Amino acid sequence: MTRQLTRRALASCAVLVAAGATLAGCGGQNQPSATSSETPAATTSADNSLAALVPDAIRADGKIRIGTDASYAPNEFLDVDGRTVIGMDVELYDAIAGKLGLEVDWVPAQFGDIIPGVQSGKYEAGVSSFTINPEREQQALMISYFNSPIQWVTQKGNPKKVSIDNACGLRIGVQKDTVEVPDLQDRSKKCTDAGKPAITLDQYPGQDTVTSNLVTGKDDAMTADLPIAVYAVKQSQGKLELLGEPYGNAPYGIVVGKDQAKFAEAIQKATQAIIDDGGYDEILRKWGNEKGAITSEQVQVNPSTP
Repeated sequence: MTRQLTRRALASCAVLVAAGATLAGCGGQNQPSATSSETPAATTSADNSLAALVPDAIRADGKIRIGTDASYAPNEFLDVDGRTVIGMDVELYDAIAGKLGLEVDWVPAQFGDIIPGVQSGKYEAGVSSFTINPEREQQALMISYFNSPIQWVTQKGNPKKVSIDNACGLRIGVQKDTVEVPDLQDRSKKCTDAGKPAITLDQYPGQDTVTSNLVTGKDDAMTADLPIAVYAVKQSQGKLELLGEPYGNAPYGIVVGKDQAKFAEAIQKATQAIIDDGGYDEILRKWGNEKGAITSEQVQVNPSTP
């Protein structure tokens, strides 16, 4: 997404939804599973030196409990069984956890509830395409692992003649609590300052709803993180297209509690390890997101904070 304080996928009428649900009235076709036996996830063996960095309280049960918004394909979404969380972020963090000798318990949650859940101890980490920004870094520790710009999407042929720089008077769909929201608010203010109609921001809890409402024409365009936008178009069976070029370059971060500096260090080093051994690139290639790759030197804890 490029998600803001909190952020987000996709679907076409025929596939609706990354969340694994079928859109009523769309012929009952399900989105194919992204966990194909032809493209298995990279496997990761534990590194004892990295595993030793994990705090005892987290290592005790051999699992990490992760909060995630499973509506944000292809990064995190529900498989066709409606229960299993899959996606790029899922495979990346599974590989990171594997380096630490841990398994992952993926818990679907509303995006805006994840950081508070990490703060309260409900989750031991949050992995949900969180954009790193100073406000979030005041709430948690964030370990960078990917970069994503913002991308606009319209119906095929752009029937409403949407322009990224002049969407005044149009309805634009966006996921609540994402970085796309203030971007649209700034663009809307430019409209009203120029004496033009404001942009109507249609904000929805899940990216699946954002995408389906664009497919059905309720909204004139949508904005989302680049991987989500590209995947939405691919899954739309020709109903959607990308609009213009992506812009911005927002880093994604894994979220842990402010008091978990040792755990953050363990995740940082494990992330660097999967980059160094090639597993990271393998996962990004599988999901078509190579352009967002970062180097092991760019993996940092709270990189926006001096």
